[in-house]
Amino acid sequence: MERHGLDYDAPAPFATGKSLGEALLTPTRIYVRNCLAAIRAFPDDIRALAHITGGGLTENITRVMPEGMRLDASALADSDFSPVFAWLQKTGQIGTEEMWRTFNCGIGMAIVVNASAAEAVQRFLTQAGETVFRIGQVVKNSAIAEQ
Repeated sequence: MERHGLDYDAPAPFATGKSLGEALLTPTRIYVRNCLAAIRAFPDDIRALAHITGGGLTENITRVMPEGMRLDASALADSDFSPVFAWLQKTGQIGTEEMWRTFNCGIGMAIVVNASAAEAVQRFLTQAGETVFRIGQVVKNSAIAEQ
């Protein structure tokens, strides 16, 4: 912000009707109620949850992966960031890989689910008011498998 001469009182270039400070300080969503309901509804299918905070998607999701496995989220490489993160990337001249490593980029919670239950869990959470999309699949970590 300093480098670009931006002020917290200025209009947010990515959020109509809000100041930059107001938009950047939007509180974190709380997922507990809906995640607990999903765990209760799908106790054998939900394998792990990861709150995506500092450390971004790539570092946080790694913590819940079984040994020898990793998240293949290559589909995200072609997806657009939410407006605030797209603005941050452009303004800060931050590479895509660094964005995913550092920020949540709009993904606040990741749930690892058995593939056979993915649609049902997605439907359940959507009906509970969550915005849900698949970010990838769990695959064998080839670097580990080759050792």
